[in-house]
Amino acid sequence: MKLFYELIYGRFRAPWDIGPRKELVELVEAGRIQPCKTIDLGSGTASNCIFLAQCGFDVTGVDFAAAAVELGRKRAAEARVQVNFVQDDLTHLQHVAGPFDLLVDYGTFDDLTPPNRARYLQNVLPLTHAQSQFLIFCFEWAPRWWERPFFHSIACEPGEIERRFGPFFDIECYTRITNDSHWPAGYAVYWMTRKEETEYTIR
Repeated sequence: MKLFYELIYGRFRAPWDIGPRKELVELVEAGRIQPCKTIDLGSGTASNCIFLAQCGFDVTGVDFAAAAVELGRKRAAEARVQVNFVQDDLTHLQHVAGPFDLLVDYGTFDDLTPPNRARYLQNVLPLTHAQSQFLIFCFEWAPRWWERPFFHSIACEPGEIERRFGPFFDIECYTRITNDSHWPAGYAVYWMTRKEETEYTIR
């Protein structure tokens, strides 16, 4: 999987390279997200990082693909904004420390296997503090029989975000779209606020 992303970001234009995501733009423009210390978990094409930096945010972008980090630095320089890009693995963080006021994840969590989703949560929680905000996009739908052998590395099942993140965050479903006649068959965007520090079991 890492080789795939190194190739995409290093040699091609990714199909998801479409600029800052509309839900993030909407929340910033509506004032629900104010400039703050922010981390983009899986910064990829760097579009969200650059948009936030242009709006006055203190932004760190982290990605496990060196090509993505290089692309982010190049695009930030072209946009004349300051973003701290770091190469690191969200299931085994070694070079990033929090806390952050805002966390953004567009399509990283749902790209992981179930064991790595648990490791992701173990590594990301220490980046938060009480009242940290978290905007997460994931492909989400009930898998069809023919999708089940590989489903858990392409999408989340309905209810999975609430099950995994609910003990730690108050969760609002900001957007959910499902269409079984298409593939991918649906996605959801969740807007979450970190609860007060409490010990929980991560599953």
